[in-house]
Amino acid sequence: MATLKDLRNRIKSVKSTQKITKAMKMVAAAKLRKAQDRAEKGRPYSDKMNSIITNLKASIVNPSSAPKLLVGNTKSHKHLCVVMTADRGLCGGFNTNICRRARIFFNDIINSGKELKIITVGSKGNDQLKRVYGKYIVEKISFKDLKKITINESDEITTKIIDMFKEEEFDVCTIFYSKFKSVISQDPQAQQIIPIPSEDTSEDEVSTQTQYDYEPEEEEILENLLPKNISTQIFKGFLENDASEQGSRMSAMDNATRNAGDLINKLTINYNRSRQAVITKELIEIISGAESL
Repeated sequence: MATLKDLRNRIKSVKSTQKITKAMKMVAAAKLRKAQDRAEKGRPYSDKMNSIITNLKASIVNPSSAPKLLVGNTKSHKHLCVVMTADRGLCGGFNTNICRRARIFFNDIINSGKELKIITVGSKGNDQLKRVYGKYIVEKISFKDLKKITINESDEITTKIIDMFKEEEFDVCTIFYSKFKSVISQDPQAQQIIPIPSEDTSEDEVSTQTQYDYEPEEEEILENLLPKNISTQIFKGFLENDASEQGSRMSAMDNATRNAGDLINKLTINYNRSRQAVITKELIEIISGAESL
């Protein structure tokens, strides 16, 4: 049985932990407002960019002459997966949920006899995936030292992906991130960015699609627009991840703070009962000694 001193030390320790989790919750709440605002403002831009690219692909008559980044190389044997997670923990199931979504995709690729390559962006994702899929990881990227990820980091990753595609190291590229919905809800996503997936459209929808006139030529515009779209979709993943991470951390620290409070109450009751038992025992010893005289 724990002594009174042990119980006092335990209560003191849990109270210190509670102060830390409460502070982390407040910091995450402050960061969440900015991260959520950035994610929501970035969605219309990335969605419109992706819609334009998809529309362009649907209007192509001769796929053989179209850019490979747009229509692919007619193969789907080699898959590159970019798993985007956080560099820090204490954010609930945020990192685990993304990795779980990625593992399902990995297993489908491996079981179908296709080739798998993985790029991990964020140390937490690499830590979870390297145990089982370490031989498939071709590069590890971490931005732990940066306070805020910008479009420059997205361009850096885009350049690596495009260089690998030109070297024919993969046929299909998919990114994994978590879409922010609310503080208690984040939805892991798997988005194919190379080639651009075709959307199923009816004849009426095709006839009403926006037609674009190009100035200068279509090839010259797509040469700049396609890499920009890849960078935009990756940056959207960063923005969604940032908001999801802070929301998940806020929720996790709130639960930890409440659990610490419950544990403090239980330990305090246990301490008071033990102290009462010690006092009662001492009184009994005093009374017994007095009666024996």
